[in-house]
Amino acid sequence: MNERNCNTFFTEPVAPSQKGMRLDKFLSIFSENLPEDQRLSRNQIQKFIKNGFVTCEETEISDCSFKVKENDVYQLQIPEPEEADPTPENIPLDIVFEDSDLLVVNKPAGMTVHPAPGAYHGTLVNALLYHCRDNLSGIGGVKRPGIVHRIDKETSGLLVVAKNDLAHQGLSEQFFEHSVERTYYAVVYNVPSPLSGTIVGNIGRSRFDRKKMALLKNGGKNAVTHYKTLETFNHSAALVQCNLETGRTHQIRVHLSSIGCGLIGDKIYKQSHKASLKFPTEIKRFLDVFPRQALHAATLGFIHPRNGKKMKFEVGFPEDFGELVRILHNS
Repeated sequence: MNERNCNTFFTEPVAPSQKGMRLDKFLSIFSENLPEDQRLSRNQIQKFIKNGFVTCEETEISDCSFKVKENDVYQLQIPEPEEADPTPENIPLDIVFEDSDLLVVNKPAGMTVHPAPGAYHGTLVNALLYHCRDNLSGIGGVKRPGIVHRIDKETSGLLVVAKNDLAHQGLSEQFFEHSVERTYYAVVYNVPSPLSGTIVGNIGRSRFDRKKMALLKNGGKNAVTHYKTLETFNHSAALVQCNLETGRTHQIRVHLSSIGCGLIGDKIYKQSHKASLKFPTEIKRFLDVFPRQALHAATLGFIHPRNGKKMKFEVGFPEDFGELVRILHNS
């Protein structure tokens, strides 16, 4: 059993009608009867199971799909929020919306969301700790207070951050159920064919390069991206709108690369882009040195976890992204 400080809960005995139910589903039903501020999303429950916080008669159960047995009682230990290691830093934030439960931030390209090896300072978490003081959900753990989801360091755009556990649970559930509305814009080499469509393919860690994600025939997680070409440039590049049905790591970058349309500036999913040779020399040079993947999270929509109100936010292109589109448009 994990030795961290925990709040301990015991379920009611498994009823005959619940016999054979998955453990994570059974605990989700149990969680619905807890006080509002202690309820857990199924995603959180699965993490607690995998990390050794669920037992039955002193036997640790780490399999979410374990089938519960009639009359068994399960013990769930919910870890208390850990003190955040990152230090508050007075970093300006572009706050699009804020209330007592959450805030929506327009993250600039180049800012890492949470501390990691090689990036312990200057992260969004450092900035949030300064701005929010002690008002951030602890569910995210030591390194990720308030963080419900993330976008890559070099991707610009919208993120929602939870200030308390109720907001964190409510938002996490929406992301888990894929009900959050997200629109991204990408500038890619080549032109998608067809100009609009849906890309479906499981995404998981590449077997050949651990820094990359890849489309997998076996394993991985189901991923669905709907795309639409908004403008083409010299038949060699395009501005593409992407709407995510799922939210997997590097999803847009992997899916667009899979149809031969790698993002301009993407250093990880770099492809051989003969298309750039069709541009005048000065534009080709500009494309070759564009400093980050041309991807912007422009729209974010969700249901407010406290009042049930539908929220939707949109931000325009940042300066570098807008300049890229303008230069290609005039080429």
